[in-house]
Amino acid sequence: MDRAVSTRREWLEVGLSTKPADHTTTEEILTSLYARHGRPRPEFIRVPSPRAAVPYLEGLPTHDDLRSWLGDRRSPGRFPLAGDIAAELSHLRSALEADYTEPPGDRPPLKRPKGKPWPVLPPEQALESGLPFHEVLTQGVRNALFRSLAGLYLPVRAALGRLPVGWYGHQDGYWIGHVDAIRRTVTPHLGHEREFIEWSALTRSAGWWWPGESRCVLVDRPVVLRTEPVPGAWHDEVRLVHIEYADGWSVSGS
Repeated sequence: MDRAVSTRREWLEVGLSTKPADHTTTEEILTSLYARHGRPRPEFIRVPSPRAAVPYLEGLPTHDDLRSWLGDRRSPGRFPLAGDIAAELSHLRSALEADYTEPPGDRPPLKRPKGKPWPVLPPEQALESGLPFHEVLTQGVRNALFRSLAGLYLPVRAALGRLPVGWYGHQDGYWIGHVDAIRRTVTPHLGHEREFIEWSALTRSAGWWWPGESRCVLVDRPVVLRTEPVPGAWHDEVRLVHIEYADGWSVSGS
């Protein structure tokens, strides 16, 4: 369990980073991603904050647009690149999940009541009770990281209003951290190694990004990011106090 804890803390540190984004690595990986979906290298537009990105986002698809493509109201033309990337990522995460094999436990397994979720328990109690190790990692790594990282990007999104489909770069690390914890504690050789390594490197290198058909908007990471611990949390969770970008645009937590 110590390796899972250290993995969670490592990816939380990535998500809280105020180091400059590695745009060279980000552009290389995104160019490969574009090529995989039959698009040429885009024009990369670098901006200092999510607020500065807004003028460049006109015409990019929203989640509603993608849903209309998949439903009866399909728009004319080619399926948007953002939808292709989202579908690829969903497939990758499902495939990685399917590769997981539960390790044998040294305690009788806890039985989940039919139709009900697993109980949410402190990690030591979860292990003692026989909660499946995958669920322990889900609660203690993926869900904990998601609460911390979503607590950073959701207030920023809310301050900007309706935005098209994009990714949060270093603040997308909740699922990466979860898979990484599985690899370090249970299953070192999951399939889809190349794709996972690519998304890991992108998460470590990037700030927020929005993919368009011919141009991709890259946002620099914040220069100030202050958080505070969430009282009573079991897994090093934090919440936003203040985030500020190089152009002076900022958002404070509630």
